[in-house]
Amino acid sequence: MGVDMSNPPTKDFFASPALSLSLAGIFRDAGAAAAAAAASVEVEEGDEGSGGGEGGSGKREETVEISSENSGPARSEDDLLEHDDDEDDEDKTKKKKRKKYHRHTADQIREMEALFKESPHPDEKQRQQLGKHLGLAPRQVKFWFQNRRTQIKAIQERHENSLLKQELEKLQEENKARRETINNACCPNCGTATTSKDGSMTTEEQQLRIENAKLKAEVQKLRTAIWKNPPGAASTSSCSAGNDQENRSSFGFYTGIFGLEESRIMEIVNQAMEELKKMATAGEPLWLRSFETGREILNYDEYVKEFSVENSSNARPKRSIEASRETGVIFVDLPRLVQSFMDVNQWKEMFPCIISKAATVDVICHGEAPNKNGAVQLMFAEQQMLTPLVPTREVYFVRYCKQLSAEQWAIVDVSIDKVEENIEASLVKCRKRPSGCIIEDKSNGHCKVIWVEHLECQKNIVHTMYRTVVSSGLAFGARHWMATLQLQCERLVFFMATNIPTKDSTGVATLAGRKSILKLAQRMTWSFCHAIGASSYHTWNKVPSKTGEDIRVSSRKNLNDPSEPLGVIVCAVSSIWLPVSPNLLFDFLRDEARRIEWDIMSNGGPVQSIANLAKGQDRGNAVTIQTVKSKENSIWVLQDCCTNAFESMVVFAPVDISGMQSVITGCESSNMAILPSGFSILPDGLESRPLVITSRHEKSDDTEGGSLLTIAFQILTNTSPTATLTMESVESVNTLISCTLRNIKTSLQCEDG
Repeated sequence: MGVDMSNPPTKDFFASPALSLSLAGIFRDAGAAAAAAAASVEVEEGDEGSGGGEGGSGKREETVEISSENSGPARSEDDLLEHDDDEDDEDKTKKKKRKKYHRHTADQIREMEALFKESPHPDEKQRQQLGKHLGLAPRQVKFWFQNRRTQIKAIQERHENSLLKQELEKLQEENKARRETINNACCPNCGTATTSKDGSMTTEEQQLRIENAKLKAEVQKLRTAIWKNPPGAASTSSCSAGNDQENRSSFGFYTGIFGLEESRIMEIVNQAMEELKKMATAGEPLWLRSFETGREILNYDEYVKEFSVENSSNARPKRSIEASRETGVIFVDLPRLVQSFMDVNQWKEMFPCIISKAATVDVICHGEAPNKNGAVQLMFAEQQMLTPLVPTREVYFVRYCKQLSAEQWAIVDVSIDKVEENIEASLVKCRKRPSGCIIEDKSNGHCKVIWVEHLECQKNIVHTMYRTVVSSGLAFGARHWMATLQLQCERLVFFMATNIPTKDSTGVATLAGRKSILKLAQRMTWSFCHAIGASSYHTWNKVPSKTGEDIRVSSRKNLNDPSEPLGVIVCAVSSIWLPVSPNLLFDFLRDEARRIEWDIMSNGGPVQSIANLAKGQDRGNAVTIQTVKSKENSIWVLQDCCTNAFESMVVFAPVDISGMQSVITGCESSNMAILPSGFSILPDGLESRPLVITSRHEKSDDTEGGSLLTIAFQILTNTSPTATLTMESVESVNTLISCTLRNIKTSLQCEDG
């Protein structure tokens, strides 16, 4: 069973009380191939396998024998020849001897697996030492490692083929869209078809046909590659010869292919659930409160003693532990909140600023419908920050949902070692120790949530500006998850409300118009979060700016998505530190009266607010429609402002005036093309940094810290999807960001920040 890359039909987020959220983007295929990890394999004769060997040879083994606990000993080609020559028993010296089969013990396999993790290519000295320790010949050790490498390579090849299949489907869709564009092309003035029947073609059609021919060639190339080694087929390597179980789904691990039964998974998730409950409710000495920041800190020595955890510092010297806990009240009823965690699309779009990709890889247990009690599913997620300077975190984990009592539920996530051993190494740099939340139902549609986030991550290089935020656990910690959850649920409450005060809904006469505008603003913010992170969706190129800041630029082509303008889109992002408090910076950027101080696109014209819709208790959580007047014409701008305890955003986009007027009256906004730009504001993580400009004049201790500002602009450079990106376009967006940053520093009097 591979990962379903299609977008399943889900109910609209705002229209349904079940909190459905529309699927945004394509996630990376989480496919990985199944491997017989419990198999004890030994090669009797043959050269170094394709998985790599001590001699670096790329040749495959000529003769291989396998001893598997699942399939039994496989017969080699020599065995078959021997059977054919039984009649020639006169010359017994020429008859080949039947080969001996060797079954390694569990201890021998465990020792060799441990060395394989550290050194997949052991030298002769290591093989001799290990063979002496295990009672095996160095030759036996050599061939075990050789087959294990071949096994791993087969897994990687299947994963790559799954990605090729995804790309093939994408190209086929683009090909179909281009055909429809050619066939349906018509003159905007007279409405007649522009495709000439006498053989003459327009320039645009010629370009489309050329591009179409290229796509056909690429599709054929991908189809050939996939047919050579289809993702669901058994590996042709010696490791899987004679084992019919290899034909199963690459994620059918819980059936026993990876040596992990469903009962064992249930045992692990139940242990994780018990650990989560203790982590959520325990006080000192397990959790200690910091005198400097007021945040709770995990006493790791006490944790190891309490839960009998093996210290992994010896096995993983380059990994760091992040643990955090946060408690909050959420404005949503309990069944809806549980559903949003168990539906991967709702979960991803509940946290757009944290999750860039998510997938349910496999469902191990469906649980009791409809409340999902007892549901267990394997999931994949790519976590991001709203800047390309911080690498994403990709994590596989099992999610378990359980009702603890009539008023209390728990959601626990935990990574499982046996699963990770069969996944590409680059995808398991981050592991989840038992993490999740305890949800307690309160009166009047409120829930109390205790969130525990416990991660084990490989240490990697992070930009110096974000090093403190990431290393302290704030970036991906419980506080960030809780603040985002509270903001999204509060936004939903204001969307569904019918008794909004007039002062919180100015400029819009009808409830339908209010909902239509809020839906459009939500889609705009989701698109902004998706566009500026370090996700593998994007390829960022570093471009030096005229003012010294580093600018990252990426481009994409929109062929048929009606939510964005069609053509070539350039996105430019830059992140800087400012000696200004996050609150002051947020208030400055969202204020329409001060927009002319930084927005060079306004050309100094006055800005007026046409509509202002509150979507939260904080005055900063609002959607506004602004008009920017100039001598030539007027421009309407839709702006969505969001702020919580961890981060703030100001997202905006120019909109078509006639289209926006229709949205105000209550018309559907899903087909309105919009291209957002904006700002993301984070605290720098140094709460006690001195010499910081702050808007809280009543406080003189300067404990609020500075700000990490990420600015992003998206520009449509060409309306033809077949056009190429030009240096002039890159220079234009470079100048736009440089000038905007200079204006912001000048207005806030922090040019030297």
